[in-house]
Amino acid sequence: MIDHVDVLIAGGGPVGATLALALRESGLRVMVLEARSDFAHMPDPRTLALSYGSRLILQRLGVWQSLPQPTAIETIHISHKGGLGRSVLSAAAENVPALGYVVNYAALDQALHAALTDSGIHYITGARVSQVKSTQGYAVADFEHDGEMRQVTARLLALADGGRNLSDLSGVERHVRDYGQSAVIAHVKTELPQRNVAYERFTPEGPAALLPSGDGYALVWTATPEKAAAILQWDDGTFLQQLHAHFGDRLGAFTQTGPRASFPLTLRYSKPVAGPRIVLLGNAAQMLHPVAGQGFNLGLRDAWELSAEILRAAPEQIGSADMLSSYSRSRSMDTRGGILFTDALVRAFSNDRPLLHHARGAALVALDMLPPLKRFIVRKMLYGARG
Repeated sequence: MIDHVDVLIAGGGPVGATLALALRESGLRVMVLEARSDFAHMPDPRTLALSYGSRLILQRLGVWQSLPQPTAIETIHISHKGGLGRSVLSAAAENVPALGYVVNYAALDQALHAALTDSGIHYITGARVSQVKSTQGYAVADFEHDGEMRQVTARLLALADGGRNLSDLSGVERHVRDYGQSAVIAHVKTELPQRNVAYERFTPEGPAALLPSGDGYALVWTATPEKAAAILQWDDGTFLQQLHAHFGDRLGAFTQTGPRASFPLTLRYSKPVAGPRIVLLGNAAQMLHPVAGQGFNLGLRDAWELSAEILRAAPEQIGSADMLSSYSRSRSMDTRGGILFTDALVRAFSNDRPLLHHARGAALVALDMLPPLKRFIVRKMLYGARG
């Protein structure tokens, strides 16, 4: 068992795997510790809205080609319930093949797992990290594998596991905002065919999103926790009728639904995201409201840009204060922008205040009538702050 590496990645999910695969030809010693050991393909209702920029990252890693039939988002239709005003964003206006793509989370996870397995990277599954710490010269991780406790040191430790080890990190503050909302997710079909159009409809309870997925849509229905619990208990007929009443008649009747699931919606972010020899990535650094589909794409950009910083650094500088400061500066605008953008959308659009209701309609009309503003927003959604 190797006991020292240049880069140690705790968490082999999509963000950790992206970082590892971006470093596979660097000549550096890279290790990935992943808690899961069973990767059998299990049904998973979660879908991901990948931006066009995220597609480019996955293509460069050689993973995109192995994903089964991603569904392109060619147009995004934005509206708000009970009011005039709407805006339409299109891929054609940006000269890109799609604004984004809808993929199954499990399918992406499987593709990245297969790529990691074949990469030659030291990839250890069934490895549960129990403690991390840092010294001036290296980071240390204790983990359990095959019933034994082991330890590995690294020039740099990337925590990409959703932040389970944050309690062990001194100087890291976790900021949390509970939106008092839950998301109900399901795959639904409609009377009218889907034409690669995504719908984001704002309501006083929160946004309702329909993302084209296969021959139907991936639904994200935001509601209060109490209503979300009730929605899960409805029979399919009641659910489809109530969804029609909530979303409107733009796609005709809702005709079919798959299994439903629900999860609470909060904003969580860590400050700082980098300290001595340790850096936080993806959900360990920030978890955003799903409105506008920014959170996962932000995590992939975290991993891609950290890999660029590592590749630019001399081996002895990996994990140094200078390298991590450079990474933090390079990511700060993108991270702050993503947090402020999604938080502002939730706060401005998830209420029934009359003055804000009219202001929302005016804002959507203005966005549709100002192509430079629309292009600015679309490019940020596609590529992040550097768009």
